[in-house]
Amino acid sequence: MADKRDYYEVLGIGKGASEDEIKKAFKKKAREFHPDLHPDDPSCEEKFKEVNEAYEVLSDPEKKQRYDQFGHAGVDPSYGGGDMGGFGGFGDMGDILENIFGGFGFGGGASRSSANSPRRGSDIQESVNITFMEACNGVKQEIHVNRMCTCEDCKGSGAGEGTTAEICPDCHGRGSVKTTQRTPFGAISSTKPCPHCNGKGKIIKNPCTKCRGLGRVRAQKTVSIDIPAGIDDGQVIRLSGQGDCGANGGPSGDLLISVSVKSHPLFRRDGYDIHCDIPVTYTEAVLGAEIVVPTIDGDVKYTISEGTQTGTVFRLKGKGVRRVHRTDRGNQYVKIYVEVPKNLTKKQKDLLKAFENSLSEKNYVKRQSFFEKLRSKLDF
Repeated sequence: MADKRDYYEVLGIGKGASEDEIKKAFKKKAREFHPDLHPDDPSCEEKFKEVNEAYEVLSDPEKKQRYDQFGHAGVDPSYGGGDMGGFGGFGDMGDILENIFGGFGFGGGASRSSANSPRRGSDIQESVNITFMEACNGVKQEIHVNRMCTCEDCKGSGAGEGTTAEICPDCHGRGSVKTTQRTPFGAISSTKPCPHCNGKGKIIKNPCTKCRGLGRVRAQKTVSIDIPAGIDDGQVIRLSGQGDCGANGGPSGDLLISVSVKSHPLFRRDGYDIHCDIPVTYTEAVLGAEIVVPTIDGDVKYTISEGTQTGTVFRLKGKGVRRVHRTDRGNQYVKIYVEVPKNLTKKQKDLLKAFENSLSEKNYVKRQSFFEKLRSKLDF
């Protein structure tokens, strides 16, 4: 017992931790090391018991006081003998865990009584990167996924060729054993993982050499993904049954693929609509013109009217992104901005001045309206 760790160290808290801090630390550590959540890591079994033992003491004010004063000797009779009371095991931790986790399945109760029941495999998360146009039109991709698969050699039993797993004679397949110990404080019931089968409920005397008795092996699998047209950045595709295989005949988990869409130099997406900006010349804006507008389907021609102003927006109906798993589409909105010419020659400037002098206020509707409002406000 001399190598037993300090209970505060086990839970990762300081000696002055409050009751809520102790409970919060226990919950975190219990999830971290619970054997049912880590069936392939045998070391979690001992760590989980250590966490339970630490919480059983520190959550009880009287036991905590004795532990703070005398250390392990104050709560463990095997740590130096004495008459401090017997605490063989961890008390009825099933009740404690049930109260904290609300039936999450921790502790020595229902979870351990069904050690051989089917368990669903874990979900796997992956990500793919696609271009803007691939998101608009849909694309098929292949990705390589590392997943737990049923061992082909033993068909998931974990037993070597020609052998089978045996029901544990100590726990009769439950995976846990319950003992009652008399102490100066009364009888204390303790439910623990069965030490004979390490909580598995069965014993494999001749483990499969390929999976080492686990019944599952990690392998790389190529998965083909149909990314639908219209998918947006950050959306997730769920492929049912493509995650880790289950244990004891349980169903496989799912494969969750997060889609990342690259930006486009011309187009911006808003839901299923597309936005873009188109520059036109001063002459095109003044006289009107037929311009070429890019869309995700290719270039189209559009006629802008005479006197088109910067900021004018027109709509191309049905030229947006197709809605996922549907045939209808959003729209494309095109914003016009007039590019003012630069680097004019003297002749061009003289012509422009002559043109300007030929104009009157009626040629500038917005300008005329602005100064009329200004005069009205200032009482000119």
